[in-house]
Amino acid sequence: MKLRTVATITTLLAGSIAAHAQDAELALAEGEARLGYEEAVELGKELYDTTAACVACHGENATGGEGPAMNIDRIVPGMVLYNLHANAKMVGIDEFMAPVTPNKLYALSVYLGTEAGLETSEEDLDSLFAGAQSAIESAQTVSTYYMSRMYNFSRTPKEMFTDVQANWERKAETGSLKRTYDAEVVWDFEPGEPKFTPEPGKTYFYEAAGVANFVAGPGLANEQMAESSQMVVGDAETFEIIDNGFLPREMRGDVHATFASPDGKYIYMNGAKTGEKADHMSPAALVKIDALTLEPVRTIDIRGRIHHGQLFQEKYFLIDMFMSDMEGLDVFLYDPETDNIVGGVKNEDLGGDAYTAWTDNEHIYVMMAPAGEHAAGFRLGIEFARGDFVNQPTFWISKIDPETWEVVDEFPFPGIRGDWITFDAAGDYMYVTAGASALLSKMDTKTGEVIWANVTGPGPYGSTLNADESEIWVADKGEMTGFYGRTITVFDTETGSQKATLFSAYMVDHVLLSPNGKEIWATSNGEGKILIYSTETYEQIAEIPMPFSGDPHGLVWVHYDENGESRVVRDQGNFHGGINPALGETLNY
Repeated sequence: MKLRTVATITTLLAGSIAAHAQDAELALAEGEARLGYEEAVELGKELYDTTAACVACHGENATGGEGPAMNIDRIVPGMVLYNLHANAKMVGIDEFMAPVTPNKLYALSVYLGTEAGLETSEEDLDSLFAGAQSAIESAQTVSTYYMSRMYNFSRTPKEMFTDVQANWERKAETGSLKRTYDAEVVWDFEPGEPKFTPEPGKTYFYEAAGVANFVAGPGLANEQMAESSQMVVGDAETFEIIDNGFLPREMRGDVHATFASPDGKYIYMNGAKTGEKADHMSPAALVKIDALTLEPVRTIDIRGRIHHGQLFQEKYFLIDMFMSDMEGLDVFLYDPETDNIVGGVKNEDLGGDAYTAWTDNEHIYVMMAPAGEHAAGFRLGIEFARGDFVNQPTFWISKIDPETWEVVDEFPFPGIRGDWITFDAAGDYMYVTAGASALLSKMDTKTGEVIWANVTGPGPYGSTLNADESEIWVADKGEMTGFYGRTITVFDTETGSQKATLFSAYMVDHVLLSPNGKEIWATSNGEGKILIYSTETYEQIAEIPMPFSGDPHGLVWVHYDENGESRVVRDQGNFHGGINPALGETLNY
């Protein structure tokens, strides 16, 4: 039997470990000898039945009760320690076990293994004991590190992250990093007939949706799932879907973005390559869709698969990629007028791996992971969250001047795997979510100073400010945690304190303030729907299921003025077209 050594150092439970380390000693005795099998079973049973009283919740012989059964698989020592500190119903039990030693964790694991009927070799015992030692050692390190560095950020902002920043070594190459190439039109299509006629003075929303959501079950998904990607349009005032258009099945792709041309006449989403380009390494294309017919008019080979897209300076798209062909770029600006790439950068020139890119409409801010970790984001986050390694690599933001394509600054930020950046209207501050660490940080956009950092719900992803910028709402997606998140956390932007936790749908990843400044729209990957909340009452006021349970990503609002002229007023990056609730510029509907 092969066992995995587990060290529990997730940032999410770091605060809990730090808080309880003062009450219950974590002891790593130098040269402590591993107990033999029989001794371990005896100690484990004593701990389970009497000392820690696990039996009260988990039942006789670990068969389950109020708590889950633990006689069905190997419960490794790191998982025991994790639950002692992170499970709300178990916090404090460690005090009855104090000092919590490697042998105690190891003994519980061995005993539970016997109840599960597992065969345990001497090699297995060595592995379990090594895992217990590693878990204790890591927890001690986390207690010290986070108590002084992370958990107290909101109390001592001048001290936070100072050591990392002081010793920071530039990752990016110097000088202009600009690269470019010609995007290629793969296919042109007839636009078809309009599916709806926009009314002057009205605002509409567009949503690209993938083939299915992640969570199926009674009340969570339609029985009939979509067979292809689709573009959905609806009324922003009534929350009603007007119509949807499916891509041909052979064009469906992994949908992760919805963005639009500045005039709102074309909406863009991911699709598969067709025609001569279909055999490229990254089987994806940029699909240009007519906003009225909801049918594709063009597919463009941009040498990779899009992650996110948004308007930049009201004329270009800022696009970041999940993956690129050998000749492709990882972050770039795209001109929708010419269907060509203006310029961009590659990972190797930035000195790491780009994950997402954001803008304050002046600079481009790229969320970076250590080189070689583009699974980085995700794989590294998962490994960190479940405690598979004990070092904490630093993630950072590359700030790029799009005029010169030089990296003008690099800002390390606290946490593992940054996902999203939200800027205030003045461009003074940015709010950064770190998914694997369940952290939200407020940072100075000019200096990179971390003003405060606080723990969110599990696996945070998107965020958005309310109209007066007194609050920031964070989607607790649950990504990289091993379970689906189902909450939204609201923070005070001045103090970083949590104001509310709202029940949402499974795996909400994008949250956006609407153009009227009164609503937060949240897209749920897990349940295939959009949830709408009142910024005033925090109540959910509407729910918009996607046709055939499509998996929604991104959002775009298009407004038609009194003359019937259209313009984009909001996408996942910023407000546009003269609309910005923070400046009192809202659409009244």
